[in-house]
Amino acid sequence: MNGMRQMRKKKLLLGITLLLPLLTRAAVADTLYYAYTDEATDTADYKKVDLSEVVVTGFKQDRLKQEPLSASTLDSRYLRANQIQTVKELSVLLPNFYMPDYGSRQTSPIYIRGIGSRINAPSVGFYVDGVPRFERSALDIDLSDISNIEVLRGPQGTLYGRNAIGGIINVYTYSPLDLQQTRIRAGYGSRNDVQASVTNYTKLSDRFGFSVRGNYHHNDGFFRNICTGRKADNMNEGSGAVSLVWKPADHWLARLNTTVDYSDQGGYPYGKYDEATGQTAPVNYNDYSSYRRAIVTSGLNLRYTNSCISLNSQTAYQYIRDRQDIDQDFTPEEKTFITQRLKQHLASQEVTLKSVGRSRYQHITGVFGFYQDIDKEVANRTAGTNKPYDIPTYGLALYHQSTLRLVDSLSILLGLRYDYEHARERKADSHLSFSQLTPKLTLQYRLPADGQLYATVARGYKTGGFNNAFASDDENTRTFKPEYNWNYEIGAKLTAFNHRLSAEVALFYIDWRHQQIPQYIPGVGNVQRNAGHSESKGGEVSLQYRPTSQLRIGLNYGYTYARFLNYRKDETTDYSHHLIPLVPRHTLAIDAAYSWMRPCRAIDRLSLSGLLSATGDIYWAEDNAVKQPFYAMLNLKLSVTKSRFTWELWTKNLTNTRYHTYYFKLGKDGFAQLGKPVSVGTAIVIAI
Repeated sequence: MNGMRQMRKKKLLLGITLLLPLLTRAAVADTLYYAYTDEATDTADYKKVDLSEVVVTGFKQDRLKQEPLSASTLDSRYLRANQIQTVKELSVLLPNFYMPDYGSRQTSPIYIRGIGSRINAPSVGFYVDGVPRFERSALDIDLSDISNIEVLRGPQGTLYGRNAIGGIINVYTYSPLDLQQTRIRAGYGSRNDVQASVTNYTKLSDRFGFSVRGNYHHNDGFFRNICTGRKADNMNEGSGAVSLVWKPADHWLARLNTTVDYSDQGGYPYGKYDEATGQTAPVNYNDYSSYRRAIVTSGLNLRYTNSCISLNSQTAYQYIRDRQDIDQDFTPEEKTFITQRLKQHLASQEVTLKSVGRSRYQHITGVFGFYQDIDKEVANRTAGTNKPYDIPTYGLALYHQSTLRLVDSLSILLGLRYDYEHARERKADSHLSFSQLTPKLTLQYRLPADGQLYATVARGYKTGGFNNAFASDDENTRTFKPEYNWNYEIGAKLTAFNHRLSAEVALFYIDWRHQQIPQYIPGVGNVQRNAGHSESKGGEVSLQYRPTSQLRIGLNYGYTYARFLNYRKDETTDYSHHLIPLVPRHTLAIDAAYSWMRPCRAIDRLSLSGLLSATGDIYWAEDNAVKQPFYAMLNLKLSVTKSRFTWELWTKNLTNTRYHTYYFKLGKDGFAQLGKPVSVGTAIVIAI
């Protein structure tokens, strides 16, 4: 074990050493350059676009850096420079943000500050252009041609509501009224990784524009199943999107977005884990396991703004149809093979009114309603059983937040939200109703140069519901209760050197009650139960430094200590004072990049970027018997641009770090999934 620790330390030192040249001379330029051809002269020139003109911001919070809360924003430059293509690849890059990559796109739990949920509804709100996504199977999406991503840490129930007990993720796409461009990208990488995408943003007039996008991705897979002789985790997926933006009058804006996403992948490359040696055997089970997912999402946004108020309406619909086939014993024997099918219809409507301007008093008021119908079927091929579940749910929420500037530098923020939700399990004709008030109080003190100090107390809430699997008609097994927490937080946001250096620091303590914990019941599956009393405490640091227009250096670090204070699983098992599983103690990311503009006559731009990420320790189960120690990985990317064309060369996990993404116990045997080894790839990009 000491030898393994020394090897991990050597890999971490190697990563830091390789990244040091970038840390001394790094970063992407502050502006985005793309090529176009002057038809009159038939020569290539460069159009300079200030990214602040095309970065989309949310309606509820206009300037996130000035809000009194712990938050991170990643723009398109960061995503492209670090070859981030899916939401799961954001894991550990932001303070106390963890999204383990295991199984399939369906298994997409998100943890922020230790708050998360492995099964059923997520504990972190997820929105794409203001459209909510309630199902965890709809969270791991493609991030090509994204304008920016916001991650808000801590409960955000006052403004965002349903199940935002851990935080919020907002994903925004470009508007064709802000960005006009056609971009074609084709790439190839390790494991026969084939990627292709085409996007177009067109503004037909000052009042109307449209965009279209298409993506395709294939990968042969990283892990071979020695029993079947084929790769266990192959991937085929594609997506498309259409957006229409119209300004019918000076104060009005309408936007219609529709996306279609389809995935067909092999999954669950689990091998037997030896606790004595820490080694994982190859994947070895007799049935091919897979996951297929189709998602259709459409959102209509209407906005009216004048000098006093802004009114926003968001209408949304989402349809999900997926199928999971899984060899649930993970052995060469024919024991248990499960097929799960799910269909979801989700319709929602939100109307928000807020004040604008710089008066001493600001307010925002809204109403949100939704209807969701989940139709699920669990079939055990080996046992010959088939269990259907049909659970319609509807909810209504009212919320208000007021901000009053008491003196020139001191403000007080008061927020309150009321949620009501009703769920029904049609098979048993059983009903559940929940209601809750979630208040928030914040004091904000503004410092010179856009700095601030703040202190917040906020209540988080996640609704209860029906389990999709249960052993009997016992109400304690069939249903689970709501969970809630109180989040206490102090923080500071500072800038220096004429805004070239920005720093954010936050400390938090979370008092967590009735935590929803999944428990595995043999022959039944995972059921959600309430764990009692838990706590999570820690801190976050973010630094961004831009000493020149070509330099960018970033550091994000988070520390979380999350444990059960009182959790007795049964009469003989007590997990009180054990650490909560799937919560990294440390998350660390150091990124840097440098761009040379016209380094020679043959090259217009040369960019080099690097990302060192590290995380651990991570305990996998409530007994704390097995953990993933601290580990680090290094990604590098080189881009060369000439006229309209860019050539990219990238590598991920360059240190070829060996680590685990998941572990679980099945009977007396433990199973684990290894992280992906080193991979390399290249791509050609044409921007018009």
